[in-house]
Parts: sequence; C-alpha cells; structure tokens
Amino acid sequence: MSRNEATVNQVLPPASAILASLGQAAFVWDIASDQLVWSEHLAQVFPDIPPERLASGAEFSNLIEPQRSVRSEALVASPAAQSAEGAPYRIEYGVRASTSAPVQWIEETGCWFAGADGRPVRAQGIIRINNERHARDEQLVRLSQNDPLTGELNRTHLIASLAEIIEEAVRFRTNCAFLLIGIDHLARINDAFGFDVADAVISEVAGRIRARLRGGDVLGRFSGNKFGLVLKNCTVDDMNVAAERFLAAIRDEVVPTKSGPVSVTASIGAVAVPRYARSADEAINRAHESLDGSKSRRAGSFSVWRPNVERDAQRRVNIRVTDEIVTALNDRRITMAFEPVVDARGRNAAFYECLVRMEQHDGQVLLAPDIVPVAERLGLIRLVDHRVLELVVAELTASPHVQLSLNISPDTTMDPDWWTGIESLMRAHPGAGERLIVEITETVAIQDVDDVRGFVTRLKNFGSRIAIDDFGAGYTSFRNLRKLGVDIVKIDGAFVQNIARIPDDRAFVQTLIDLARRLNIKTVAEWVQDEEAAGMLRDWGCDYIQGRLIGLASSRRPWQPPAETVLPAAS
Repeated sequence: MSRNEATVNQVLPPASAILASLGQAAFVWDIASDQLVWSEHLAQVFPDIPPERLASGAEFSNLIEPQRSVRSEALVASPAAQSAEGAPYRIEYGVRASTSAPVQWIEETGCWFAGADGRPVRAQGIIRINNERHARDEQLVRLSQNDPLTGELNRTHLIASLAEIIEEAVRFRTNCAFLLIGIDHLARINDAFGFDVADAVISEVAGRIRARLRGGDVLGRFSGNKFGLVLKNCTVDDMNVAAERFLAAIRDEVVPTKSGPVSVTASIGAVAVPRYARSADEAINRAHESLDGSKSRRAGSFSVWRPNVERDAQRRVNIRVTDEIVTALNDRRITMAFEPVVDARGRNAAFYECLVRMEQHDGQVLLAPDIVPVAERLGLIRLVDHRVLELVVAELTASPHVQLSLNISPDTTMDPDWWTGIESLMRAHPGAGERLIVEITETVAIQDVDDVRGFVTRLKNFGSRIAIDDFGAGYTSFRNLRKLGVDIVKIDGAFVQNIARIPDDRAFVQTLIDLARRLNIKTVAEWVQDEEAAGMLRDWGCDYIQGRLIGLASSRRPWQPPAETVLPAAS
C-alpha cells in the first residue's frame, strides 16, 4: 500500500457514517425470523425512535403510514427473483414514533431473495429520508388541484368533487346544495384600483366564505369572480340560512387593501341536489341561471332554482326556433318584407324598411319579432344579419332607383365579418351603398359613442346614411347624435301612436322633432295609425311617417308595378 493510500484510508470514515450523514441507512431483513439488522449510526437517521422499535419487521411496520403492510406487499407485488442477484423493488412511506411526532418520509430501495419455494426469505437495501422531495410532490399536487390565488379547489377539482357528492347523495338519499357565489361589480374594482387590488378582494372573500363553512363542505374557485360551494346534508331551509350567512360575511365589513378599504357585495344562485340536479353539469347550469337572476334583480341578493313551466316551455320554443333558423339559412328561406316610409307632406315613398321574414316548411311565415329576439339570445343574429345584407344589396342592384333601410343588431355593429361582407358587396356593386340606410338601435348608440362613431364613419365612406331606430326609448342625447353624425332619427312608435290623445306624448314628440330639425337631422315617426296623428306630425315639421296608415310590410316589392291581369281569350 502506498503512503497516499494509507493517508486516505485513515481519513475516510466508515460507509455507515457516510450514509448516516446523508440521512440514509442500510439494512438486512431476515424475513423468516423477522429480524432487521441496520448499519451503524442509525440513531442519526432516526433520532426520536428507540432502537427496539427498529429491530424487527413487525415493530418497524407499526411506525409506517399510511399503510403498515407496504413493505411486505412490495415484495409480493414486484417481479419474482430470477437470479442470485435478487428482485429489485422501490417504495415510499411515512414513519413516526407517535401521532404527535412529525412524519419522516422514507424512500426505500432494495432487493429481495427467494427461498426454495420461490417466496421471499431475505431483503436488503437502503432507506433514505426524503422529506424535501415529498414536500415538493405535495406542493405540485396542491398546485394541480388548487387555485393559486385563493388556495381553494380549482374549477376542475371542484366539479369533480361536486359530481362525487351528487352521486353519493343519490345513493344514500341525502340532501345537498350547490351554490355559485359571484362577487358583484369586480370589473369596476379592476378599473378603479387595478388587478392587484381586485385579487386582494377575491382572496379576502374566499377567506370569509371559508371561515363560515362546516366540516365536509367543499369550496372552490369556479371562475374569475365566482366561487362554487357544495353544502352536504343541507335542506332548502339550511341553504337559505347559509346563503344569508355568506352574504352578510362579505358585505358587512369593508375589505382592507393597499389602496384603501373597498366595499364589496356578492350575489348567490343555488340549486338543491339531487332533487333538482342529478349531475354536475345540471347543477352548475341551474345555479348559474339562479345567479344571473339574482344579479339582474338586485346586487347582493340570493335566489334558488325552482322548476318553471313557462321557462321550460320557452326553452323548447328556443330550441325549435334555433333549429328552424339554421335550417332556413341553409335552405335560403330567409326573405324580406318591405314597409314604406313616405314624405309626411306629399306621401311620396322616400325609402322602404326591409324586415326579415322566415318561410317555414308548412307555408307559414315567421315575422321579425318571432325571429330576432331568439336569434339575439342564442347568438344566431350575426348569421341572419349577414343573409339580410346580401338580400338588401341584391335588391338595390336590381332596382337602381330604390332606397332601402336595413336593421342590424347591436352585436353586428362590432362584427368584423359583417364589415368584410359589406365592403366586398359595395365594391362588387358600385352605387348600392349610396341608396342604403343602416338602422341601429338607440341602445347601441349610447353604449360606446366612440366605437359607434367609427362604425358610422366607415358606412358613410360608402355613401350610406345612418338612422337611429326607436329613438326616445333610451337616453341618447342630441349632443351624441351630432357627435355620431346621424342622418335620420326614427321616433319610437310607443310615443307616436297616442299623440292625438296623450298630451305628454304629444309634447315629447314635438320637442324631438324641433330639436332634430335645428340639428339638420331628418325625422321619421313610426306607428302612425290615423290621419289625425299624420296631420299633427306634418304640421310640427316631421319629415317622414310610416305605420298602419301608410301600409304595413309586404313581401311584394311596392316599387314594382302590379303584374297585369291576363284575361282568357274569347272562344
């Protein structure tokens, strides 16, 4: 042996000491006698466990969590030993001397050897303390299951828990409840204080809800401003009491944030399960429906889903009409009717308003009031507006002396596909845009004046005119009308139809006409029913009238002469 080798051997500690310094220990387990023999310095690895509790497999198994038989089962479950080198295995488990002691997480790696009958008779290996890795794994599990902001269950695991609880409630015939709690006006907090303050509000609301839960109840973050809550063993009366408790906890104290105190309220929608919801999807949809009802009625309120015959009937109608609209679009059964708008003095036709119609297979025709509201609710109105635009441009091209007006829905004003369609059609049909009037509702005009002004400007570049429909039903000021560059104001027929009998309506309509005239904006009075009203409107300076007196919408093209009647030849 060289001098250097001797020096190294003198300073090199025993292998058992090296293992112990790394939180590891070697062992040999004689399974037949159940004796465990450990490497030296074991007390460094298990300082709180008496040596006698580590002396046998049975004693050691009493320290193991969560399953005491994990070591023996690992040997049976691993592949049988095929050689003298033994069969490898690897397991993880927790160890602690008492229930009050902290858990030590162990990774055990070893080999077992078979006897003549092929069963394990001896095992040997190394155990290693692995608390940090276990903590990391637990953290990853928590991150995969929990919302990072609030620490509550994320949406995926909330829904999974809801499904399990509903299944359990059905099996054992118990009562539960699912609540959706929505923070009111969170977007305003974002705008006023910033997202960090809004996040602080969300976290505080989660904490206040959590503090008032019973054991076994499940809370999770459903979406940005909504929490889902499953209340086990909960009757309808219990649900009402619990909801008020949560609402009070959220609203009664301001939320302290770095930007100052913020006052917060929440609304709740709930459904009894499994009585009114026998699946997670059904519970979520009905709780959502109740929450929307709460918010529309009053912020900070609570509502419970209950069966509603009228609502269910309306939904069946919606489904039927949706299918009919899509089918009619595919079959080209969306058509138009034309309602004349005439000069108030000479009664000459100024333009025609195009109203959507839908021909059904049975020959009946659905009118705009039957189609448009359902199409808007169900997101089909864009498709309808696209088709009507094509029809209107085709009419303008076929009849070069006719002016037509086209109604579009609020969603369509911001639809880039609609813009692509109209630009393409205007280039393909020069001159059509100059005879087109686009009608938008007053509610669109007041939502975002700047966005609507861009919409108006682009249409005017084609030579088209803009009309505000149903004017007077909202709160658009004439200042906004000037800013938008509106050409025509159509006065809401609800005010026009009674001007001969109701002084307030008469004063309102006369004032609108006078203001519009001063701003060089043309006026159209809708729903004109009789000559008395028509005369008053004419005398006040109204430019155009339309309604029953003039003629209602017809699928016939009024600007075309009626087809001549051909008499049969005399015999």
